[in-house]
Amino acid sequence: MAADSPAKRVVIGEDPASLAGLVADRFLVRVQARIRDRRLAHIALTGGSMGSAVLRAVAEDPRAAEVDWSLVHFWWGDERFVPADDPERNAGQAREALLDRIPVPAENVHEMAASDAGLSLDEGAAAYAAELARFGDAGRAWPSFAVCFLGVGPDGHIASLFPDRPEITVTDAAVLPVRDSPKPPPDRITLTRPVINASKRVWLVLTGAEKASALGLALAGANYENVPAAGAKGRKRTVFFVDEAAASEVAPDLIDIDY
Repeated sequence: MAADSPAKRVVIGEDPASLAGLVADRFLVRVQARIRDRRLAHIALTGGSMGSAVLRAVAEDPRAAEVDWSLVHFWWGDERFVPADDPERNAGQAREALLDRIPVPAENVHEMAASDAGLSLDEGAAAYAAELARFGDAGRAWPSFAVCFLGVGPDGHIASLFPDRPEITVTDAAVLPVRDSPKPPPDRITLTRPVINASKRVWLVLTGAEKASALGLALAGANYENVPAAGAKGRKRTVFFVDEAAASEVAPDLIDIDY
């Protein structure tokens, strides 16, 4: 497989713990390659148990101490619109797992608004779009993420882009408010598909047999309006990092043993 092929590929770890270590290894290699010439690395994070597990594995890897974190900016693909100290906040989980354990400058951590920050849901989405625009490149009103991490729900949702909802079809905005989410809490903020798909690499991380169907549909090219994960693609690489339980429906020719 060519190093910069955008085709969807699958990398399999034995179980969630080994998968987290595998993704952390690839992440540290990728970040070091990106910042080698003093270039900035913009990274979009995801929440959930696997998102935190990967970040925790990064923090515990000795190579994390070799990274110049001043060159790395962290963003989020989505966020729950809850108070800043709510344990459900993706940002809080990421800080506990990694960000509070590395010397990353505070100004390099770009959190979405919390519900107690004095902004409405719509204002929070607009504020994040403005923050993204400060780092826009290549004529886009947002940075191109070196890596965009995404979780995948059993229903195939990514970020807070859920099946058969209008947010998944929006192409004229970078950030959207989400109301009445089918997954609690009901109010959220999410990046849109154009921002996700401008990423150099999209890495989707998922585990468990309950995700096997969504993975199979995404790899088979399902309609992204029905299976949002099917519409996630990086400009250089699109990789599904999965454990053996989630990989039961993966065709052998899609498995990449070398990535």
